[in-house]
Amino acid sequence: MLTVCEIFASIQGESTYVGLPCTFVRLSGCNLRCSYCDTAYAWEGGTPQSIEQIMTTVQSKGVSVVEITGGEPLVQAETPALCARLIDAGHRVLVETNGSCDIAALPPECVRIVDVKTPGSGAGGSFRAENLDALTSHDEVKMVLSDRADFDWAVQFVQANRIAARCEVIFSAAQGWLTARELAEWIVTEHAPVRLGVQLHRIIWGEEQGR
Repeated sequence: MLTVCEIFASIQGESTYVGLPCTFVRLSGCNLRCSYCDTAYAWEGGTPQSIEQIMTTVQSKGVSVVEITGGEPLVQAETPALCARLIDAGHRVLVETNGSCDIAALPPECVRIVDVKTPGSGAGGSFRAENLDALTSHDEVKMVLSDRADFDWAVQFVQANRIAARCEVIFSAAQGWLTARELAEWIVTEHAPVRLGVQLHRIIWGEEQGR
């Protein structure tokens, strides 16, 4: 059984899959409390569901791309089994994780979108260093930045660990803390080996939950 916050179809708003129709399975529970979190409603509560119940809902959406998100999906032991079941059913599976849990537990066919928490998040130092060795070329590293200090820290982290040579790296601006324009200018000026990410779903639907 897994504890589910919500399941909904929307547009993939972040990652290199941005713009594609995507069904989101948002699991409840998180082991971090980031300062800019926009899904705090998923920290607690939720409804227990079996993998088959989740599969039935996902299949009813008729969308091939599925993202498992949270909260933090890897705090639930059955998440890898859910991913395997979705892959077996022919879905492209993305898993967005905060980087503090072992991503090697996931099936290798998953696209792991691994968030490295910066000092400005309030959860700096939570990243599991072993996850760097588990990254493959189809995975992605995402870093949400709050200010210039976060940007400088993130660039140094990416360069020191040669992450851009392993997989795509996406820098995003924390909503209400930093603008996409400011971040874009820093990326260009500093020749950072990353791509700019924006939350497309929030541009379209604002703060509406389940979109």
